[in-house]
Amino acid sequence: MGVVLPVLFALFAAFSNALATVLQRRAALTVPQSDGFRLGLVLDLLRRPLWIGGILAVIAAGVGQALALATGALALVQPLFVLELPLALLIASLMTRRRLPRAMWLAVAGVVAGLGVALVAASPMGNRTHVPPERWVVALSACAVVVAALAVAGLRLPPGRARAGCLGAATAVCYALTAALMKSAVHVLDDDGFVAFLTTWETYAFGASGICALLLLEHAMQGGPLVASQPALTLGDASISIALGVVLYEEHLRSGWWLLPQLLGIALICAGVLALARAGEGAP
Repeated sequence: MGVVLPVLFALFAAFSNALATVLQRRAALTVPQSDGFRLGLVLDLLRRPLWIGGILAVIAAGVGQALALATGALALVQPLFVLELPLALLIASLMTRRRLPRAMWLAVAGVVAGLGVALVAASPMGNRTHVPPERWVVALSACAVVVAALAVAGLRLPPGRARAGCLGAATAVCYALTAALMKSAVHVLDDDGFVAFLTTWETYAFGASGICALLLLEHAMQGGPLVASQPALTLGDASISIALGVVLYEEHLRSGWWLLPQLLGIALICAGVLALARAGEGAP
């Protein structure tokens, strides 16, 4: 089907997620900070209109992401969500009527250029619609172990960079797994209809994974500085999604000398994301 539709849907989802991040971060900073995992945090946030607006943006992003995954490769769609961070900072600057300094614009340009170079060089291909059960068993088990280890380690740490980094990385794994499960469920919807979509296990699995990601994200935002949580979340989601796309859906990336521009693009993305996270530390 080409790359135009999945790219457009993914960009819409990235923008919606960026808006959600800005609204949810502002709301999360208005509730009491928790030292451990607290389900009541969501109840507190439900009283904040900003957080409700963020959830509506998350829903819009989910629709855009589902359409992108239905029409394109996981390894193409998810890396585009790297744009969430620069978009979030741009949205925050507009909401607060603050101009972005030149250094931040350069970082934004670095992320966009790096993403373009990396994706063109990698040229992700493949749109497999069926994943054998044994692959799901391995992927789900591995992701569950990693998320549990990161979450436990993060919640045992005092508020700070290490805690935020661990929880951000755990959120990234949940996001990537949610996307992989969503892709499978959306193809069931497309092939077999709405009833099949409601009865397939992937639908409820991606819902559960998405809820876990939401809870971990709120604690990551409260757990420490953005410079620690956001790079782990942004870069982790992209890299783990690519791995899941290759392992589960047999998607292919270019190799050989194409690895050189891919590495250059990744280096630009990492430098830009780190610079933006540092600059965004003071953002409201």
